[in-house]
Amino acid sequence: MKLNELRDNEGSRYRKKRLGRGIGSGKGKTSGRGVKGQKAREGVSLNGFEGGQLPIYRRLPKRGFKNIFRKVYAPVNLGAVEKALADGKLAAGAPVTEEALKKAGLVGTGKYAGVRILAEGELTKAVTFEVSSASASAVAAVEKAGGSVKLLQPKAAEASAS
Repeated sequence: MKLNELRDNEGSRYRKKRLGRGIGSGKGKTSGRGVKGQKAREGVSLNGFEGGQLPIYRRLPKRGFKNIFRKVYAPVNLGAVEKALADGKLAAGAPVTEEALKKAGLVGTGKYAGVRILAEGELTKAVTFEVSSASASAVAAVEKAGGSVKLLQPKAAEASAS
């Protein structure tokens, strides 16, 4: 078999109906759009339009409060740190910083204000953490294993802005 002999399986490609090619095609003249009106024309923008009636997204009450200044932290579990130490992705002697956690692939690519250590899993090695936040149970687990947690202060620009 040669490259020029390759063909798709029969029926694998559906041939698109050609619109506006005479009345004999079944989709001639108005191309299946009916006659006149907004939907027969280009640039139709009817999403959410309810015929002049107040749309449902405006009728329903808005509830709650959304803080646009909230800080979202990237969660990192102690079990994941333990596994990264075992796999050699994190250096055992060096302090575990937010940058080191990113390089090890434990922090996703998102708009995070920092890293928060959580107590899911178990830590057996003495590790020094330098992160933005940590849960109380995570701090207790790290100190029980002989390590320590240093919480980073927010940057001066962020502190003066808020």
